Amino acid sequence: MTYFTTTDGTEIFYKDWGSGRPVVFSHGWPLNADAWDDQLNLLAGEGFRAIAHDRRGHGRSAQTWDGNDMDTYADDLAQLLETLDLRDVVLVGHSTGGGEVARYIGRHGTSRVAKAVLLGAVPPLMLRTDANPEGLPIEVFDGIRAGVAADRSQFYRDLSESFYGANRPGSAVSQGTRDAFWLMSMQAGLKPALDCIKQFSETDFTEDLKRIDVPTLIAHGDDDQIVPIADSALKSAELVKDATLKVYSGAPHGLVGAFKDAFDADLLAFVRS
Repeated sequence: MTYFTTTDGTEIFYKDWGSGRPVVFSHGWPLNADAWDDQLNLLAGEGFRAIAHDRRGHGRSAQTWDGNDMDTYADDLAQLLETLDLRDVVLVGHSTGGGEVARYIGRHGTSRVAKAVLLGAVPPLMLRTDANPEGLPIEVFDGIRAGVAADRSQFYRDLSESFYGANRPGSAVSQGTRDAFWLMSMQAGLKPALDCIKQFSETDFTEDLKRIDVPTLIAHGDDDQIVPIADSALKSAELVKDATLKVYSGAPHGLVGAFKDAFDADLLAFVRS
């Protein structure tokens, strides 16, 4: 397996498939790089270099006690790009990974970046505040913390239902996909998983989004029960200067079936354009 070591000594796992223009993927909470395997396989097969890493504390990367914060996640991504000397990169982030992409650009700019894709992404801010009254109340995230702390295995099994829209009529998600979600989630350390809840829910990415100066595809399902579209993609599309908004009617947070096929086609077309 392939790893690089960050400046604070953390070993980060990554997979690096294919050759050509690099497309770098950041995954959602509490998953790992395997969540992107379909897209990695697609793009590598189409002549691109597809790369995805396990965020610190998740998957095969080191389970750190400290450093589980959005700035460090973004700095880890920066060190991945620097270690592999990647340029003209397309950054792709799902959910928390979309926040990681936005914060990376906010902290490190776009000298290595040509385009960005935010899928079901948490920016600009999930938490309800006086300035963000459409957000979710803190009690929602306190409930996630309590569920993970009390019985994370059962919590992740239950979370897979709303994550993939299995509670909706006609859902196409298989039990195997839900089992894979549970398996990836269980590979995240308890402390990093708990720390990351605060990061994806309370981090304000507004200024990061304003600093994005490359073409950006913002894609989101309008039946996303995890990151509601009204307080995320619809606002982000107004903040990013060169944004294209793509809404998938009826799609959940985790895309499967026809929804995944539609995103894959849009992703490939955007990367090629």
